[in-house]
Amino acid sequence: MAQACLGRVRLSLIAFVSIFVGSSRLDDVLSALSRLDHVEDSYEITGEFDIISVVSAPDVERFRDVLKNGIMNIAGVKSTVTSLVLNPHKHAESHE
Repeated sequence: MAQACLGRVRLSLIAFVSIFVGSSRLDDVLSALSRLDHVEDSYEITGEFDIISVVSAPDVERFRDVLKNGIMNIAGVKSTVTSLVLNPHKHAESHE
């Protein structure tokens, strides 16, 4: 399983979660995602899905909980497709 460092925390699992949303609920879903633990970033995108979120978790069990009891429970979320990071190759550094 890939390990990466987001911020200062070392994590065992990073996933990109593509989210299909009912069109009238996009802003509500983005707002709810911003309040979930383990959702690092969310982006409104073009294409088949409406949002892609970067989710981090210490293990598969915690990720499953975030997906099942967090993301999938947000009103307006129709479906998701998850891509797990196998091996990160480059991570942009924050320039503050």
